[in-house]
Amino acid sequence: MLRMSNQLSRHAIDFVDDEAIRDLLETRRLADVHAVRDIVAKSLEKVPLDVAEAAVLLHARTPELREEVFTAARQLKEQVYGNRIVLFAPLYVGNRCVNHCTYCGFRRENTEQLRRTLSTRELREQVVALERQGHKRLIVVFGEHPTYDAEFMASCIRNIYDVHAGHGEIRRVNVNAAPLDHAGFRTVKAAGIGTYQIFMETYDHRVYGDAHPRGPKSDYLWRLDGLSRAFEVGQDDIGIGALFGLADWRFDVLGLVSHAVFLKERYGCGPHTISFPRLRPASGSALDGRPLVSDDDLKLLVAVLRLAVPYTGLILTAREPADLRRELLAFGVSQIDAGSRIEIGGYTECGDAQQMNAEQFQLGDVRSLDEVILELSETGYVPSFCTACYRLGRTGEHFMEFAIPGFIKRFCTPNALSTFQEYLSDYASAATRAAGETQIEAELQALPEGALKERLVSRLHAIQTTDERDLYF
Repeated sequence: MLRMSNQLSRHAIDFVDDEAIRDLLETRRLADVHAVRDIVAKSLEKVPLDVAEAAVLLHARTPELREEVFTAARQLKEQVYGNRIVLFAPLYVGNRCVNHCTYCGFRRENTEQLRRTLSTRELREQVVALERQGHKRLIVVFGEHPTYDAEFMASCIRNIYDVHAGHGEIRRVNVNAAPLDHAGFRTVKAAGIGTYQIFMETYDHRVYGDAHPRGPKSDYLWRLDGLSRAFEVGQDDIGIGALFGLADWRFDVLGLVSHAVFLKERYGCGPHTISFPRLRPASGSALDGRPLVSDDDLKLLVAVLRLAVPYTGLILTAREPADLRRELLAFGVSQIDAGSRIEIGGYTECGDAQQMNAEQFQLGDVRSLDEVILELSETGYVPSFCTACYRLGRTGEHFMEFAIPGFIKRFCTPNALSTFQEYLSDYASAATRAAGETQIEAELQALPEGALKERLVSRLHAIQTTDERDLYF
């Protein structure tokens, strides 16, 4: 059933049918083996799944059937993304907030939280520190507060792009912040942002209301409609997500699939990314009684999302411990953060990363960027900082035109290798440089001979021997 909002900006469509989703998730239902295999075969043809098909995969509860789903997710991920892993870092600008989210350390009534907003000077110092690590892509995070309006966000974005430390520069600034109105989305788009992320946290109406009792975030439909407003002003790279551990995890998987289907049908393009963070301890909050998601269920969650939305990037954050992140990379993850600090000012004021009164939640993987890149290189992945598509207009529906036939591999592998070589030449430790150059050589050996390979080899040599940077296809 579709419900309509009373918001003045437009009539928001509530496409989440709780009753229908719960019917699909009836706990007594077991997956039909033949149905699972038919759906997997459809997905391997790179055809997005509908909500009912995704629900069938969620019922694959026997170890043998789950392994078939995992195998298919690995295969599809390899076909669409290859062995590239895009790297980024979060940058928290301010933690003032007017909401009362029961699970979040930033919530308004949490007196344990140290409130702070970076000044322009402090923001630029954080960016310098990130550039000196080798980062090229950031996700900038704001609490929901009148101080953090669209003009403030746009100013922060422009300042970030303006900072250059040596060869360092930030080439893509994504945003995770509160929903804006149409004018607000126009303002941040004009500042040159990449993806605008809005997480519903949970799509379950009842649980959403319980978790967000007061404040602007309590308006379910205003939040649900946020990314529709973004699309309507031309912000075509958007990210959706849910915070797993608030509601039945299977419900929120189908909520995410419902959102992807709705956006594709209404605007011709689905989400650029999907995030699936699990609830973590936060200052002043307890996890007792929450429907937390097990590691095994998280694996199925990731695999089903990969099969359901083949061309959407899946983001796995440093909330998860390193050993689990290693395993999940193969199931469909295409982006991870590394060297992350989530305290305000944490990249220059290196205190204890687990201070509960200085961050939104606890991290599970606190390794440095260099350590993560070393491991990726040694295990056959290509770390990528590529931002070429966004700056060449291959975004939104245009990105899908390239991605769906698989043509994007013509650009992604060469661009990944170029940005990887930049990192190795400018920032890597000796061990990481050696492992990375071995991996680049293996990738070059696998590329077919021809003009593209010749140009790539020439560009890699230029990066190694000159100050030429940001060479992309």
